[in-house]
Amino acid sequence: MTNRLADAVSPYLRSHAENPVDWRPWGPEAFAEAARRDVPVLVSIGYSTCHWCHVMARESFSDPVLAAALNDRFVAIKVDREEHPDVDSSYLAAASAFTPSLGWPLTAFATPEGRVFYAGTYYPPTPVGEHPAFGQVLDAVTEAWRERRDEVEATGRAVQEALVGRAAPPAVVDGVVSPTAGPASIALPTTEALRSAAGRLVPFEDTEHGGLGGAPKFPTAPLQLALLTLGAGGDPAAAGLASRTLRAMAASPLRDAVEGGFFRYSTRHDWADPHYERMLYDNALLLTAYSRAAVLDRGAGSREAGAAGAAAGIGSREAAEGVAAFLLEWLRTARGGFGSAQDSESTIDGRRVEGGYYLLDAAGRARHEAPPVDDKVLTGWNGLAVAALAEAGWRLDHPEWIAAARGAADLLLAEHVTAEGRLLRASTSSGVSRASAALEDYGMLAEGLLQLALATGEPRYAVEARRLVDLCLDAGRGGGGGAGAAGADGPVFAAPGGGDPVLQAQGTALVTDPSEGAYPSGVASLATAAATLHRLTGEARYRTAAELALAPAAAAAVDSPSAYGTTFGLLADLAAGATQVVVVVPDAAAGTKVRALAARVRSEVAPGLVVAVVDDSSARAFAEAGFELFAGRRSTPGPTSETSLATAYVCRDFVCRLPVTDVASLDRELAQA
Repeated sequence: MTNRLADAVSPYLRSHAENPVDWRPWGPEAFAEAARRDVPVLVSIGYSTCHWCHVMARESFSDPVLAAALNDRFVAIKVDREEHPDVDSSYLAAASAFTPSLGWPLTAFATPEGRVFYAGTYYPPTPVGEHPAFGQVLDAVTEAWRERRDEVEATGRAVQEALVGRAAPPAVVDGVVSPTAGPASIALPTTEALRSAAGRLVPFEDTEHGGLGGAPKFPTAPLQLALLTLGAGGDPAAAGLASRTLRAMAASPLRDAVEGGFFRYSTRHDWADPHYERMLYDNALLLTAYSRAAVLDRGAGSREAGAAGAAAGIGSREAAEGVAAFLLEWLRTARGGFGSAQDSESTIDGRRVEGGYYLLDAAGRARHEAPPVDDKVLTGWNGLAVAALAEAGWRLDHPEWIAAARGAADLLLAEHVTAEGRLLRASTSSGVSRASAALEDYGMLAEGLLQLALATGEPRYAVEARRLVDLCLDAGRGGGGGAGAAGADGPVFAAPGGGDPVLQAQGTALVTDPSEGAYPSGVASLATAAATLHRLTGEARYRTAAELALAPAAAAAVDSPSAYGTTFGLLADLAAGATQVVVVVPDAAAGTKVRALAARVRSEVAPGLVVAVVDDSSARAFAEAGFELFAGRRSTPGPTSETSLATAYVCRDFVCRLPVTDVASLDRELAQA
């Protein structure tokens, strides 16, 4: 039997290389082989830090009898959901026709044409509770394939038609769904509507343990960021809910008190008994949340929150520093990027134990091997890390975090960009994956590069971010020329190249799904980057693109902010309008007044706000690169020809007030912005 996974880029696939199952990687060859043999396809989807994926691998995929049956009657495909997110989304959507309990491992059976006709999740070697034995499932599927082929084919066609029938979401006109709405008729929620929606979350707060609802409990970082945004804009209910939730999580077992990172979720309402994998996306987004909370805690209106945080034993700044330490010490790879996650399982006293390592103190951990890290560098998730480390490093004065963000960004730009300028999805030290980049990769990296440009004063990162957003706008128009958002007859943003080629060829690719889970969707991440570009360039086409992209999900976000956290937060930004603050310091300056102005704006958090601290040379470079916000911005000549004063410019939708050179004057300008 040929071992086709031994040289895979994905560590998850390599972990299955020694199974007796004749695994094939995702690709057209596997489906062609199924057609040649006239057998169904088993598509098994998981990821490296999935506990039950490991269990099924040890129990069922390592069983020689089950493997023999599988090899004889099926073509088996193993997929890393993190490497192929579009494949995972398509098969999850198809699986929802057969089971309400979606999750991983996902076990789907499809025709050689890629049409799913049955699906489930974890199957043990012997029946356990509601889970039938894997062998029983294989027998039932085989019997249906051989004896009731017409029914199988009909089911597969029906599922495919249901998925393809999910038309591109329409725009919203004055609260009414319209399939032909153009840019002039976009009606997004007002600040008042968003505050009302946030207020409806308060009755669901767990007032004893923090967070929303009961078990299981997730950190829902995008929602916390949205609530912080609304709170910073003057919504006390949103501010209080975010503050209490972040404080409760920081003091709970969801946070690893030894190494600083947060676990994926808790199985109990008191945050205890976590699922112990530590994901890059959770920790990147939580770093952003806690860094913003830290500067808000220092504000005059947050004394109560700050005092309560101290009483709980850990403040927002300490939580942020712990997350950053985890990212840099545990997830950063030797190449400079960040691995996707650290496993929940480790070997303790000769036994493979979930969470055992994390129950030890620092001294105990030093005597054991740490859980393995999936060193797969994913473009989008690394974009989240770049954005988080750049912003948090800038806000909390940790230049080493900004340097780490720069290292990851430079790796992505060097190794994850093709000669044609498109993005690649993933790489490890063993090579670059051939998996197509997803929409989220473009959006998350673009926003990460924009935040890095603002933190470093280097416009080259912003130029590349603009190029990536423009690529996706162009792809949304079907590759046509010109500039601007797409019309209402298609998606605003699309992945250059059309996404996964196998799904495209089979007709099973999903129309872009605006829904969000634990991190931003591709649509929301690109809309975020486009909104940031609008504030920096003044080009209305970017704001229009963001509005058009968000409009289809706006009503759902208002109804369910927890499920659409990034969209909800960006809607708050757009409703507030753009506030822009640029501080220009003299080249090579480091005086007390320079530091005072920079420190003041670094503590500013508000809806629709963009802040930059640059020197005169960087301001000129940004302006020359087409970022209109920096045009004409310069430090103020001082009392002598050899001196200049750091100067702050406060603008509201590109209408700028008179420049100021001291903190007191800056405070007055910010209060009126």
